[in-house]
Amino acid sequence: MREFDYQRAFDVSGAVALLDADPEARFLGGGTNLVDLMKAGVERPARLVDVRELPLDRIEFTPEDGLRIGATVTNSDLAAHPEVRRHYPALTQAVLAGASGQLRNMATVGGNLLQRTRCGYFTDLAKPCNRRAPGSGCPAVEGEHHNSAILGASEHCVATHPSDMAVALAAFDAVVSYETTDGPGELPLAEFYLPVGDTPHLETALPPGALITGVTLPPARVAANSRYRKVRERASYAFAVGSVAAALDIQGDVVREVRLAFGAVASRPWRASEAERVLTGGPVSAEAFAAAADAELAAAEALPHNGYKVTLIRNLVVAVLTELTEEATR
Repeated sequence: MREFDYQRAFDVSGAVALLDADPEARFLGGGTNLVDLMKAGVERPARLVDVRELPLDRIEFTPEDGLRIGATVTNSDLAAHPEVRRHYPALTQAVLAGASGQLRNMATVGGNLLQRTRCGYFTDLAKPCNRRAPGSGCPAVEGEHHNSAILGASEHCVATHPSDMAVALAAFDAVVSYETTDGPGELPLAEFYLPVGDTPHLETALPPGALITGVTLPPARVAANSRYRKVRERASYAFAVGSVAAALDIQGDVVREVRLAFGAVASRPWRASEAERVLTGGPVSAEAFAAAADAELAAAEALPHNGYKVTLIRNLVVAVLTELTEEATR
């Protein structure tokens, strides 16, 4: 591991100034991803700016009755918060589906959004990787790719985003707040992650040196009837091979509003906008749910060994929306 300096920040402006003064510095939250990457040699910051003591650890209602979640709120505290459990249950379920209890006690909301792919080629310095070393190639296309992307990928990168939390946040139209030396800013989560294209090493739309300060969830009645379902290769402490965050509001036998987002299928949480369009105003049935999933997945471009994800996500959509229908009609 490269030798590095360590400095703790106690206010947002001071933290941003420290990073602005040192382009090779990185913000340190819980360290559950960054420190692992430093050990592997993927990340080599000259300085770590510890932001855990910043006053960004609260969850509170917004004036519009949404929720604002501070960037240093731990995953454990987020999942346990009564208003999150009441108004956005899929978010609680998504957080609890990630990692282990010990890691959730350390991991922060801001850090979770910025965690990097777990693709084996990315973390192996002996292998080429366009995300780690631009222009070196993407060996996953011809190599091990059973858990690679089926949507929004390119020949330059087929890695998936590992976050469970971000999938639920995508379904609920979350907005990310940040601070730079030029002042505060906001990015809808839908614009936060950049498309892969031919520049997979450019992962987010955050300005250079920006510090995430929080995430805002707009009020959404549909979110109260929501669920997150994750499929993984072992029962616990494993990244998804496919996941779905869904919320459903029905009136009689008609879908009044629906939210859908997929995980582990793209380089970013995948908002299933086409599936939502097909479902809204239509009938409540397993056949309609499957048709909507098919409409979204029509754009899938599977590799030889990850085509199973198309069927997996389709079945997850039908199962979760069916469960939410039963919940809504009790």
